[in-house]
Amino acid sequence: MQPQGVPNSMKAVVIDDGNAFVKTDVPVATYIPEGHMLIKTAAVALNTSEWKHIDYKLAKKGAIMGCDVVGEVILLGSPTFSEFARRDSSGDEIVQQEFKVGDFVYSFVHGSSNRTPDNGALAEYVVVDSATTLLASTDWKSVGKSVDFIAPGPVKSLEAAVSLPVSLTTAGGILFHDLRNRLEWEPIKSQNDFPLLVWGGATGVGLLTIQLAKRTHSYSKIIAVASKKHEALLKEFGADDVFDYHDKDVVQQIKSKYNNIQHLIDAVSEQYTIRQVYQCAADDLPVTIMQLVFLTINDIPTEIRRDNVKIISTLIYSVTGYEVKIGEYTFPPNPIYRRDVSKFINFIAPKIQQGGISNMPVKICKNGLDDVPGLIDKLRKGEVRGEKLVTIL
Repeated sequence: MQPQGVPNSMKAVVIDDGNAFVKTDVPVATYIPEGHMLIKTAAVALNTSEWKHIDYKLAKKGAIMGCDVVGEVILLGSPTFSEFARRDSSGDEIVQQEFKVGDFVYSFVHGSSNRTPDNGALAEYVVVDSATTLLASTDWKSVGKSVDFIAPGPVKSLEAAVSLPVSLTTAGGILFHDLRNRLEWEPIKSQNDFPLLVWGGATGVGLLTIQLAKRTHSYSKIIAVASKKHEALLKEFGADDVFDYHDKDVVQQIKSKYNNIQHLIDAVSEQYTIRQVYQCAADDLPVTIMQLVFLTINDIPTEIRRDNVKIISTLIYSVTGYEVKIGEYTFPPNPIYRRDVSKFINFIAPKIQQGGISNMPVKICKNGLDDVPGLIDKLRKGEVRGEKLVTIL
């Protein structure tokens, strides 16, 4: 039986025979797990993961799609905080955000999930996990459907907020779990006495990584690789130096100026980019390269491989705390990743409210979930560059 005011069915975007399909009779969740909340969706943002789950056959037919959502809390699980450990490995207490009915929140959801195919962000009602949810400022309102575009800058609306969760959570996991930087806001001294390279600096993950690395002074310099047309924005967000990936000698340019890069992030993560990123790494120092899909040392030509370089990956879906199955791959539960990312979420949420993190350019779409199949196709075709697609429900 549904709670009062909550319908039995809703509109949602599901995977159906190799396509994104809008259905109007999808059941609304009747059970809200401990530490979770049911929200009524106000807006959603689109990601490349949507079309990849379809084209690479990574999810079940009928699975609800989508990862980025903002909306109003209408029902709480019990208790209202996550089951995630209240203390970290050092014994320090981790302060949990608490939520109440009526709050507006923005969150990451594992859409197209094989474990929970009945829950995804591209729906009128979504179950969100408080461990991966951020409280919106009471000052943030919807920009409304008369607005076509939100310029980059401090978050000031619900639509700007919904552009963040996937990229923010991914970037936070990379910097503060995988690369072991500390959660310190604007320390005087650099945490690492070497530069960070972000290839794909104008992507969502790239822009959030640059901002977070700058605000936490994690590196002596931040080097971004992107189209030169994004240089002003990248420097505004915190990049110290920008190189144009269109230049045929871009690797040589970087290597001749910076020969001590020990942490490198490939935010594009294609076979051709990982090879370029690899060649930018320091020759003799310990190096870690982060890529976002399933690339390995086997994707690097044997003639340029070096013993001082390791390639690692991150999996944002591990923040759920459960085993993750994606296509032919199965990843075991990772409670340490969940702990670290949840700690980051609680650390960064008030900083965003205070204007400490900016959204990337956002294009506003007006037809709600009916827009989604077409927007996914635009992402698939590579027609979206340097902006986030958000549609208002």
